[in-house]
Amino acid sequence: QHERKDYVKATELYHEALRVGQAALGKLHPEVASTLNKLGNLYYEKGDFDAAIRVYQEGLEVERAVLDCFHPNITVTLTNIGQIYKLRGEYPSALRLYKEAVSIQRNSLGCNHPSVAITLSSIALIHYQNRTYTRALDVYQEALRIRRDAFGDDHLEVASTLNSTGLVLFKMELHELAMQSFIEGLRIRRKVLGKDHRDVAIILYNIATIHLETGNDDEAMKFYRETLRVERTALGPDHCDVILTLQHIGQVHQQRGELDMALRYFHEALDIQRKSMGPHSPTVAQTLNHIGNAHLQRGDTTAMVETFSEALRILRVCGRGFDDLIISGFNFYGLSKLHPECAASA
Repeated sequence: QHERKDYVKATELYHEALRVGQAALGKLHPEVASTLNKLGNLYYEKGDFDAAIRVYQEGLEVERAVLDCFHPNITVTLTNIGQIYKLRGEYPSALRLYKEAVSIQRNSLGCNHPSVAITLSSIALIHYQNRTYTRALDVYQEALRIRRDAFGDDHLEVASTLNSTGLVLFKMELHELAMQSFIEGLRIRRKVLGKDHRDVAIILYNIATIHLETGNDDEAMKFYRETLRVERTALGPDHCDVILTLQHIGQVHQQRGELDMALRYFHEALDIQRKSMGPHSPTVAQTLNHIGNAHLQRGDTTAMVETFSEALRILRVCGRGFDDLIISGFNFYGLSKLHPECAASA
């Protein structure tokens, strides 16, 4: 029932299994802990994080009582609880649990085991999300060393860690070092996945963004266009990643004063959004906002007023208002915005 997403029935069955197991085996038994963890996974999938933590912690107490202190099941439960704290932004609690988990892994598996690198990457991501970038960089570099030693230089896990390291370096404004990490990650992903894979597009996008941040518009445009080509090949012409890249290409044109080209790309993004998200989506209003600013920069007040009015009408339908419009000549939202999926914990 759990696999079929019948959560109500699955919850009933797990509670019944837990009751029977505790009656037959006692409350402190590995099978009871296993059932508690399965029930915790169910609550996690449902999004009931309070119940998931409560059940995971009950399972952890059983595991600590009946299993060796370095047993891998304890590590799994610690990271399960840590993941919930991380999602809720409770970073100190998440870090405490992940650090305990990695300590157990180092004792049971050795300091250079790939599983240690996985947990280290989760710790580094918490530091990244908490904007403690120096700590994040140190931990990602340790994970990178472990993965290079375990898998070699041309493994996808190495590429993923290089991408994550590049993101941290970017946030630290160490653009040259970030570029080096992204370029090496790009080389690996192209070698392993081919040139037309979505994960290749993600790094291309990040490289383009660094070029844009450092004022190299020509290189930024080249990499954004290659990103767009790969995304259309890998994901299809109407994917949300395509929309984001079209908008960024439009922004580059707008910053260069090439307003007709900017409007062309903004309108292409708008057409996809209307088709895939409907005419009243807040993202449609955002793109109209971009178009209105381009008209403002061009001095076309009639088109500007019409576009901003349409954006405002959509925002009001969505329960928002005038304060959500950003009216300026250009640079209307952060050009440093990196790919939304590039900060994966792997």
